[in-house]
Amino acid sequence: MDGLLLRTNYSDITEFILVGFSRRPHVQAAFFSGLLCLYLVTFLGNSLIVIVIQRDPQLHTPMYFFLSNLSFLDICYSTSWEPYVLTQCFKNFPTISYTRCYALMTTSLFLGMTECLLLAVMAYDRFVAISNPLRYTVIMNNQVCLQMAVGTWVSAFFISIVPIVAIPANFCGHNIINHFTCEIQAMLKLVCSDTSMSLILGLVISTFTLPLPFTFILISYIRIVAAVLRIRSTEARLKAFSTCGSHLTVVTIFYGTAIYMYVKPQSKESQDQDKVISIFYGAVTPMLNPLIYTLRNKDVKGALRKLIGGKEKS
Repeated sequence: MDGLLLRTNYSDITEFILVGFSRRPHVQAAFFSGLLCLYLVTFLGNSLIVIVIQRDPQLHTPMYFFLSNLSFLDICYSTSWEPYVLTQCFKNFPTISYTRCYALMTTSLFLGMTECLLLAVMAYDRFVAISNPLRYTVIMNNQVCLQMAVGTWVSAFFISIVPIVAIPANFCGHNIINHFTCEIQAMLKLVCSDTSMSLILGLVISTFTLPLPFTFILISYIRIVAAVLRIRSTEARLKAFSTCGSHLTVVTIFYGTAIYMYVKPQSKESQDQDKVISIFYGAVTPMLNPLIYTLRNKDVKGALRKLIGGKEKS
């Protein structure tokens, strides 16, 4: 993502004004209701997945380890900005302090980058499981899984934090953000100092965290499809496609909207469509993850039935 920003002179800017949907009061109620539903489903659904995977020994496998990481990440990601936006939704042009806005932007950027890398790791896990099933548990042992998970969080932290503190920028009194949160692309439009180095660094980071992982995922799935087609059992082939289909659905929605948002040529004018697009990768995808993985996964559905006291059907 466009991971650059933004250190400014506190004497210039001490707070920002969030436009959000203040110019469209008739949209605020619908936006509040929709975002609240998305957040509740995201929080409850992902929390349930984490609990189920932790409590069911049959789900203590690499695939579900990474899935629980994804669910925990989605809880953090949605909680980093949605509750704040909900509390400010009905205020006309709410203000936010520079420090809080900076923290909000940095946290969302870090968690978003972590999700990009984690989805790529999950694709690699599926590739190993299908292309080399006999050595899967050896290759993806507990230590390797832990190292890969920690690596995604640590890598995303440095990728997002270092550019933010390394390249100074000035807002020169411009403090009106045409967004409902401190989204980095909207804030970049306020910068009046030379942003050429920031844009170059941002393009490099965007490429590293979006197109490259996405390309890696596509290559992994091409090889997965080739491996699945070699499976003689129709039932095993369908199960493999179903498992991978869940992950591929999440990847398509998340990467599709994020790549459009962060890799497209940027203009100085903030557009309302950017707000809508940010809802897809920031709120819709975290909400869809638990629904997609539970509705299409017999193991998770069976563990859920056991958790709520039902009997698992044979």
